[in-house]
Amino acid sequence: MDELLKILQLNALESRENIARMLNLPAAEVGQRIADYEKKGVIRGYQAILNEDRLDLEKVTAVIEVKVTPQREGGFDVIAERISRFPEVRSLYLMSGTYDLLLFVEGRTLREVAGFVSERLSPLAGVLSTSTHFMLKTYKRFGVLMQQETSDERLTVSP
Repeated sequence: MDELLKILQLNALESRENIARMLNLPAAEVGQRIADYEKKGVIRGYQAILNEDRLDLEKVTAVIEVKVTPQREGGFDVIAERISRFPEVRSLYLMSGTYDLLLFVEGRTLREVAGFVSERLSPLAGVLSTSTHFMLKTYKRFGVLMQQETSDERLTVSP
């Protein structure tokens, strides 16, 4: 992967000037390369990684494994595109293994997510089965640890 993209993945707020210094390039060239990546769709957006456990959110996240029948003309893409249009679906991946699709779904309550699965997802033509797992606590997200390291100021006592 391009070093510029690696830097942006670690810190999308890094200034063009700092990135230029790191890469030994003119800042204008860095800005142009970033604009080109955005135009080509390589960079799809910028987000802050939040520790949602520390926020007072009314939100439940579920990971849902979905087994589907691939469509004759579109394979998995047709049904995956249809499922991805639901606003509850935050991420969707084609997977190898027992299940075909992996979804990350959000709702306000367990009941809301369960309703989405039973009333909207499972009845879709081509969906054979689902397996839903509710996320209880986040330890690491997108390569970022969610727990802050605590420094223990006490001295170690040994016998």
